[in-house]
Amino acid sequence: MTSPTARRLLQRQILPLDRDTDVMALYVDPEEARLDADKYQVGGNRAAKELNQAAIRQTTSTGASVHVDQIESRTALRVRQGQRLSFGTYFNAFPASYWRRWTHVTDVTLTVNVAGRGASVTVYKSMANGRSQRVESAGTGAEARGSFVFELSLTPFVDGGWYWYDVVGGDEDAIVESAEWTAEVPGELADHGTTDIAITTMNRPDFCAKLLSQIGDDEDLAPYLDAVFVMEQGNQPVTGSEFFPAAEKALGDRLRVIVQGNLGGSGGYARGQMESLQKGTADYALMMDDDVVCEPEGIIRAVTFGDLAKRPTIVGGHMFSLFSRSRLHSFGEIIHPWRFWWMTPLDSYPEWDLAARNIRSSRWLHKRQDVDFNGWFMCLIPRQVIAEIGLSLPLFIKWDDSEYGLRAREHGFPTVTFPGAAVWHVPWTDKNDAVDWQAYFHHRNRIVSALLHSSYPKGGRLLRESINHQIAHLVSMQYSTAELRLMAMEDVLAGPRGLHELLPHRLAAHLAPIATPQGWTNSILESADRALHHWPFHPSGTEGFEKAEVTAGGVDTSGLNSRTMETRTVSGLFFIGEAVDVTGHLGGFNFQWAWASAVAAGHSV
Repeated sequence: MTSPTARRLLQRQILPLDRDTDVMALYVDPEEARLDADKYQVGGNRAAKELNQAAIRQTTSTGASVHVDQIESRTALRVRQGQRLSFGTYFNAFPASYWRRWTHVTDVTLTVNVAGRGASVTVYKSMANGRSQRVESAGTGAEARGSFVFELSLTPFVDGGWYWYDVVGGDEDAIVESAEWTAEVPGELADHGTTDIAITTMNRPDFCAKLLSQIGDDEDLAPYLDAVFVMEQGNQPVTGSEFFPAAEKALGDRLRVIVQGNLGGSGGYARGQMESLQKGTADYALMMDDDVVCEPEGIIRAVTFGDLAKRPTIVGGHMFSLFSRSRLHSFGEIIHPWRFWWMTPLDSYPEWDLAARNIRSSRWLHKRQDVDFNGWFMCLIPRQVIAEIGLSLPLFIKWDDSEYGLRAREHGFPTVTFPGAAVWHVPWTDKNDAVDWQAYFHHRNRIVSALLHSSYPKGGRLLRESINHQIAHLVSMQYSTAELRLMAMEDVLAGPRGLHELLPHRLAAHLAPIATPQGWTNSILESADRALHHWPFHPSGTEGFEKAEVTAGGVDTSGLNSRTMETRTVSGLFFIGEAVDVTGHLGGFNFQWAWASAVAAGHSV
């Protein structure tokens, strides 16, 4: 007897909510595909490999664009007469290899509805090495519209590959009214699950309120949404934002703001996980940062993927840059087992601009990327996983998400960073938090996570790297960073019970010597803020010329040729190094200036 089945919508064609041209390349691609060379064409020559590595990063864009007026609706796009547009893009290509590897789905049906005489639809697939193959095509011919159905197998997609479709306008403009990827699934999986969303926030009231409105305003997301928990940990509450009333109205009684002390991201997310688990009505809890712009459809896709997974699976989204919106932070992240350090796998590329080189022109993006964890800027965790492995560790910040991914894997729950689900976030590369107060949490929590999960004796290379980094900070005169790292190791040696005790106090203990407010009135808090961020100091004197690191003053750089260091007024006269009015920070910069200016002048004499 055949078990009953049901048809589920896996993914649908979507277009930008706000008609933002900076993200258009993530939805539709007007460029031709120009795939980079594969490793067999490049060969084993080192110089050839290095040249190919540089070429891979080069743009293939010709500047072709899709005008925002071509967007007819959230799901419909106009294709101009004779124009060819590809939906082989981040949000509209179908990540076939992920569905084959992790879910019950074995075959998919693509249904494309097109209006316009002479329009054609062509379906393509790719292999893990990026090579594309034409699968099938159909067209409206003389008819005014057509609905085209393509039955597609997932069997070929063992370790990579996508499905997508291109549309060409014919005798007149064509409108791609909709496109849906569906599948027959077991009957018990016919209904979709629901998710709670846990957002930890601290002093980002407007950003957080706008995110809540974005979530609450999306009618398609509403059936998938159970509750939204906002863990308020700052003194500038989200409820005070001018945008909060609209967010509150959009979410209604699904919104719950929980005020608690500053326990860091890990403490906020742990509270959200606990609230979701105790409530017990949602199938998932979605961890999300407060300073992101989300694509609501990505939440729906993550829930759908989780519903159909073969076993409870953590489903993460990707992160695009909030400042360069087509730039992908990483296609997936792992923990290097020997170094015990998070990283992008060596066969992929961080900070990839999909507007410069889209999926069809990027060979490496066709290989399925298996990961160890997903950042909690967007990460869907099944309630069953939380119930079995527990809450986030009390780490305050750093390593809470990666430790959780490793812990889940050890219990048999994989993590999938799923293409087509993403947020826009301030990129990590725009800030260096390894030398400020966060150095303490970086170092302590890396060691804690390694103690729990490293497969190598003594954590592999971790301790050697720790020594190397400590020496580097000392040589660079970053004494505060070095002291924080020592404090981190001392706290690790104090044992795990100290984590809970230190959670709400360690940051304050570090900052207290700088400013110790009494009474905590608004004026005193403002004074403390000024003391922390605008700290004036007045040197009491110097140690004399013998101890001086660099001299001030000298020949004005405007009077020199920057390429040769020759004066502009006297031919054959050169000034370099300390003789020029250039003063660098300590740490080797002045030596570098002396050597570089000497080389420039030396080549010209």
